[in-house]
Amino acid sequence: MGRFKRLLSLVAALGLLAAAFSAVPGLLPAAEASSHREAPLISADPLADNTDVYAFVSPDRANTVTILANFIPFEEPAGGPNFFKFDDNVLYQIRFDNNGDAAVDLVLEFRFRTVVGNGDTFLYNGDFDNNGEGTINNLSDPDFNVKQFMDVQARIRQGSSFTTFTLGTNLPTPPVNIGPRSTPNYETNLAEPAISTVPTGAGDIKLFAGQRDEGFYIDVGSIFDLVGLRPFNSAHLAPLPTSNGVDGTAGYNVHTIAIQVPTQLLTATGQLPTGASDPNAIIGVYSTASRPSTRVLNTNGTQTQTGNCAAGQGIPGADASCVQVSRLANPLFNELFIPMGTSPTVSENDKDLYNAQLPATDINRIDFVRGTAGRPVEPVKLINQLYPPVLDAPTSGRNDLVRVFLTGVPGATRPPVQNDPADPGAGPGAVPSDLMRLNVAVPATAPGSVNRLGVIAGDLGGYPNGRRVGDDTVDITLRVAAGVLLPGNACAGGTASCNQAPNNQLGDGVTQNDKPFRTTFPYLATPWSGYENPFHGRECSNTPDAPCPTPSPTPRP
Repeated sequence: MGRFKRLLSLVAALGLLAAAFSAVPGLLPAAEASSHREAPLISADPLADNTDVYAFVSPDRANTVTILANFIPFEEPAGGPNFFKFDDNVLYQIRFDNNGDAAVDLVLEFRFRTVVGNGDTFLYNGDFDNNGEGTINNLSDPDFNVKQFMDVQARIRQGSSFTTFTLGTNLPTPPVNIGPRSTPNYETNLAEPAISTVPTGAGDIKLFAGQRDEGFYIDVGSIFDLVGLRPFNSAHLAPLPTSNGVDGTAGYNVHTIAIQVPTQLLTATGQLPTGASDPNAIIGVYSTASRPSTRVLNTNGTQTQTGNCAAGQGIPGADASCVQVSRLANPLFNELFIPMGTSPTVSENDKDLYNAQLPATDINRIDFVRGTAGRPVEPVKLINQLYPPVLDAPTSGRNDLVRVFLTGVPGATRPPVQNDPADPGAGPGAVPSDLMRLNVAVPATAPGSVNRLGVIAGDLGGYPNGRRVGDDTVDITLRVAAGVLLPGNACAGGTASCNQAPNNQLGDGVTQNDKPFRTTFPYLATPWSGYENPFHGRECSNTPDAPCPTPSPTPRP
């Protein structure tokens, strides 16, 4: 863990602790966000629900890595007057493993504190008692009535213990995007000033937490209707007319925690990797949310939460009363590969158990991903059964899926830690664990050359080498499940290559987000406002004279 000691010495040597790590609102320099409802218990706790993790080499800032952790699925932008926000009682974390052993080496912790300026009004914004006009023009505007502030700590492994230091306190977060009267010029006035900069001797760290547009695009309404893929409707076992995909998350927002870190602060050596083949170039990332174990609802309308969430699970000193309720790395992993848990052969409520455990326990889930003769890989089995024209992919022995999700892809994201006895040809890999693995030495793909299908389309800067905003993880996962990474004639009972039509064309018909992404940190697009959201019928009457707009059709390749 030499690079973390080096970070501490760099910061201390430059005398930046007092100036940068005890920031208050307005004093920090300003700089110019998949899985949704994935398990039964967390579906009832949206403020603690991880939705997506992104990890990628920053395309506009060399030698830095950006990580985005999204929470709160399907945020309706018009959901006032008590708009969505981070939960003050939740410990949000981004965790890193930089040597492939599935144990945490660095934890970034984010805690939030809500401050209500005027408790004598129902308004989220508006200081009318003091002749305010209700418009939030800046982060310190008195009309900004319900503010949230963020504290950020880093916990760094040093041998068998962890050292803790503060990255920032009372960092500002922006309001939600309400509409043109309440939050005009949202990005310029409110979102960008909420980007905090923490100087270090290795380069600046950037931090942001706040509302963003939901960047995960998927025809969720059709996919969970018996794996419906609208462009392939006529090929389904229950056929329907073929049509374009519909982005089911269009018009919704999420809450994003974003951090941009100099690359060398994340590697095991504390140095920039020598190249993509350097084993120290590979990092693993996941996010978690934890709650105090006891909540008491009081008769006076308040609630009390009891438990020590001073340190999260897997950290020395963690208290059993702090319970991890959600974790996430690869998109769709818990939804598609982890069973409910009512079978006598599976731990009870395994989807919920997954959320409560650490990645090292995923060795116990490896057969859900690889498949055996007695337990086929369920999403592969469903594709084979529901789409007769598809060349049936193997439902067992799927080492390709294990590599993508659990141990790393050879030559790209595979740390040389231990061998997988069932996959001897791959060479040593990571301890099996669901982590978003990123080779930080693979440069960001040049603008104009980015392919939404990432590695399977020859764009090595994309998923499953990390995940960028814009990567079409739905189509990638469908095609990988259909066997496009398998060598030789692995499909149709061993008689045909899987990497041909229709297997390598599968997709939900949604190939882009509902609005363009930013080209700079935090990259996810401006959140929709409740007033201006065209997808949920806010600006139309659905009559012939004023028809409601619908998402633009997006043709599949």
